[in-house]
Amino acid sequence: MGPIDFSSHRIHLVLTALTTSLVTASLFTAYDSYRRQRARRLLDEDVRRSLATHEPKEDISSKVSRRASPEPGRRENDWAALDGSASYDDELVREQLARNYAFFGEEGMAKVRGGSVVIVGCGGVGSWAAVMLARSGVSKIRLVDFDYVTLSSLNRHATAVLADVGTPKVKCIERTLKQICKWIEVEACVDIWRKEEGSRLLEGVDWVIDAIDNITTKVDLLHYCHSNSIKVFSSMGAGAKSDPTRIQISDISYTIYDPLARSVRRRLRYITGIPVVYSTEVPGDVKLLPLPEEEFQKGDVKELNVFDDFRVRILPVIGPLPSIFGLHIATYIICDLAGKPIANPLPIKNRRKLYERLWRELLTRESRLANEQLNRIPIDEDDVALVFEDVYLGRSLIPPHPVPTKAVLVRWDPQEPVSTTNVVVMEGKEAEHHVRECWDLGKRPAEVWGEEVEGIVKRRAEEVTRVREAVL
Repeated sequence: MGPIDFSSHRIHLVLTALTTSLVTASLFTAYDSYRRQRARRLLDEDVRRSLATHEPKEDISSKVSRRASPEPGRRENDWAALDGSASYDDELVREQLARNYAFFGEEGMAKVRGGSVVIVGCGGVGSWAAVMLARSGVSKIRLVDFDYVTLSSLNRHATAVLADVGTPKVKCIERTLKQICKWIEVEACVDIWRKEEGSRLLEGVDWVIDAIDNITTKVDLLHYCHSNSIKVFSSMGAGAKSDPTRIQISDISYTIYDPLARSVRRRLRYITGIPVVYSTEVPGDVKLLPLPEEEFQKGDVKELNVFDDFRVRILPVIGPLPSIFGLHIATYIICDLAGKPIANPLPIKNRRKLYERLWRELLTRESRLANEQLNRIPIDEDDVALVFEDVYLGRSLIPPHPVPTKAVLVRWDPQEPVSTTNVVVMEGKEAEHHVRECWDLGKRPAEVWGEEVEGIVKRRAEEVTRVREAVL
């Protein structure tokens, strides 16, 4: 191939065409960039003009009375007396809530914006629920809490900052909600809910959020709401938990191995129909936060509380967990207000039928071994769930601990009664071998499976004992 003749007429035409194409492409790129910059500038100018045109004549937040004295028992007037409903251009409200309108539509958002919620307990859970209810359009929120912000509150509270230490939690939330939403009506009650005067703080409400960490008051509130047909959503224990994948919404009657949930459920005499957010994570080996020695010198630590029935010692808690609890609650209530309730929340990851099957098969096996029909055994479906999910993690006891094709529960030591500490998970064929060797031939389990497996069973039994003691 010879050298290119750049003097050729054809080559000149090709070079001219390439140059023209490059210039044209550069012009298109420059024009497109100019057009985008101009569009952004015009949009920015439109937004500024809109805000200038629709800016309320008076700052609404300045019209809402701020109580200087935070003594328990004092509270603001009811909804009608608040000025948060002062004129604020609806076009701006709709723009702020545009994504919610896209999801729920006009009718749904009208219900959300007309909804009213009382939040009892405004710490790590309640504060996050309040913020997201407000951001989603709920226009009337009553906050009830007697407590003050401390330095230790700052690891989990949604709105408190360092300067808020020593101020009421409800006032911190009130301030932030009014900064987020010009139209919102917030009633901040530095107060405590008591059953003797239950209706005083719950009047005119669509939903009540129970984010109380004192079990007696929590049970009283839930019982009052259930008896008076007031919708209530309860937060169970976020303390001493770390696994966000185990958090879920369920009816209180379906909760398992949340120590607080079990205690509440029993004190409510197994009332159903109350949605709760809780974690199926078994609490770790945690201890109450330490108290200085001088506090013990003052007397019984139970007598050091702000109120007689509120604890002074608390469980450790990492900040994200209560915030997730609060966001679960807000989502559930917003959907319900909009007329699009979350239908059939999965109870315990939809595993209830599995636990019932494991329990029935264990009962059948025990009946066969006893040579008589048994109607009950000393453990229930909740105990089965604990053993299967949290102690054996859904895997066989026998190494290498595979996930069973057909899981069964079987009594480990035939000389000891059925209990949560004497029931193990096995594959179906392993269980048959275990029964044949230990029941029919009378061998000890360690002879059949080895000392290593025997040691695993003992460690798991200790874990079950620890968890049950925490629950009870």
